[in-house]
Amino acid sequence: MAAALLQSLTPLQNPTSQKRKKPYCLISQIPNLHTLSLNKGFSRVLASTQITIPPKETVFTLPNWKNGKSDPRNRDLRLNDAFLYLEYMIGKGHKPDVFQSTQLLYDLCKSNKIRKAIRVMEMMVSSGTIPDAASYTFLVNQLCKRGNVGYAMQLVDKLEEFGCPPNTVTYNSLVRGLCIHGNLQHSLQVLDRLMQKGLIPNVFTYSFLLEAAYKDRGVDEAVRLLDEIIAKGGKPNLVSYNVLLTGFCKEGRTNEAIKFFRSLPSKGFDPNVVSYNIVLRSLCYEGRWEEANELLSEMVGKTRSPSVITYNILISSLALHGRTDDALGVLEEMMRSRFKPNATSYNPIIAQFCKEGRVDLVLKCLDQMIYRHCNPNDGTYNALAVLCEEGRVQEAFSIFQSLGNKQKSSMHDFYKNVISSLCRKGNTYAAFQLLYEMTKNGFTPDSYTNSSLIRGLCMEGMLDEAKEIFTVMEENEYMPEIDNYNALILGLCKAQRTDLSLEIFESMVEKGYMPNETTYTILVEGIAHEEEMEMAAEVLRELYQRNVISRNTVERLVMQYDLD
Repeated sequence: MAAALLQSLTPLQNPTSQKRKKPYCLISQIPNLHTLSLNKGFSRVLASTQITIPPKETVFTLPNWKNGKSDPRNRDLRLNDAFLYLEYMIGKGHKPDVFQSTQLLYDLCKSNKIRKAIRVMEMMVSSGTIPDAASYTFLVNQLCKRGNVGYAMQLVDKLEEFGCPPNTVTYNSLVRGLCIHGNLQHSLQVLDRLMQKGLIPNVFTYSFLLEAAYKDRGVDEAVRLLDEIIAKGGKPNLVSYNVLLTGFCKEGRTNEAIKFFRSLPSKGFDPNVVSYNIVLRSLCYEGRWEEANELLSEMVGKTRSPSVITYNILISSLALHGRTDDALGVLEEMMRSRFKPNATSYNPIIAQFCKEGRVDLVLKCLDQMIYRHCNPNDGTYNALAVLCEEGRVQEAFSIFQSLGNKQKSSMHDFYKNVISSLCRKGNTYAAFQLLYEMTKNGFTPDSYTNSSLIRGLCMEGMLDEAKEIFTVMEENEYMPEIDNYNALILGLCKAQRTDLSLEIFESMVEKGYMPNETTYTILVEGIAHEEEMEMAAEVLRELYQRNVISRNTVERLVMQYDLD
């Protein structure tokens, strides 16, 4: 697999949609994507900013990386210059300005230069500068969000050695990161460590753990976990119990959920509106209307009064059961109670009217939405797509056309967004049906639209159909773009068919299309997702040596997948 990719490897300067007959002759034209060396970067900073080096042990300021040209390339260079200057000055024994260093750390994270951000934190600590808790926690959180929980834990240990103890929020980032990646047992060890240090877990700590427990092992295991937490001195609050209540309902155990709900006062908690909404949703979707009404009659008081979510639960469940008149009645009651309906309030009613073929009432609902300044959203488009399922494609198109005329953007942009929205929600068949009507009315699919269709087909497992789009494009003398190929390669990788993605890659190169950094990144991630870590590391090294993938991307992939 790796050999196939590297043999087909074609360095590039800029991606293009035009064919090139001899892609391999571009090697000499490739720009060097490596970051500048310390000497060059530091020299340029001195030359351009005329900085005077201060005496040792004095606080120095960094060159301004925020002003100047706003294009990404120049911004990255200025950010790198500031980092190099910080590294040089601290190496000479000078102290950094805390505010500037912290801001540099934030901006490096935002630019996906996470390894440099870690280095900034380490340099601050080694120079005797204590970072504030917010920046420390922010960095740990960024690492966990990117799946680098191991690096985050190492950072916590290292900074603790330097006298920067973590707080509960920092530990919560670790717990959440581990829970998201399915490592519940390790999360519990982190919890024990937190409590041993005298830190008090908060509502978020318990919520992450209990949610992970019921998703991973079932709600009964989550209940046992809560009992263990209490036995160890933990003090969960109502939010923790609401998580368990959600677990019972999601497993379809509504009667047990009600029993658990009724036991909350004996545990020292009065149910709030969130607790009521959780149980109400299950009762309504099971059509247990009498019990739902009894529950609603109890919802009086500051913490349990009905909310917008309560009304939306009633509306969506009534519409789902075909009781659209009752759903409209709840909508009117909602407005009388001075709640403002949103698109989520209208979409279930519109979907049911579409299913019943009552187009006149669909139009009435849409007019009412727009009159009340309630903008249609992705859910609205997908509700209208139900008309396509009922064989009323032309009527659906007419409604979309009417909606598009009322939007401030161009019709082309509106159509493009509709197709993209339908594909994101797995409504790709309806998207193709509407696309046919749109093209008859002058709409020409652009690269973005074609990529949306390709992604949608891949997401629904229709890989051959996704590949067929390229044949259709070429038959209509419309040349595919690199983004279209990237969409297909990504879809194949997500379907764990990296072997097919490499075939597409080779075919693309043979046809003269120039892969870009995104193409190579997708392929490396695809190999890593198939747990071929050695192969992924080998390919990544080769790509970097050939200067077709930047150092920042290499650092991100190495950290994210723990590649050697």
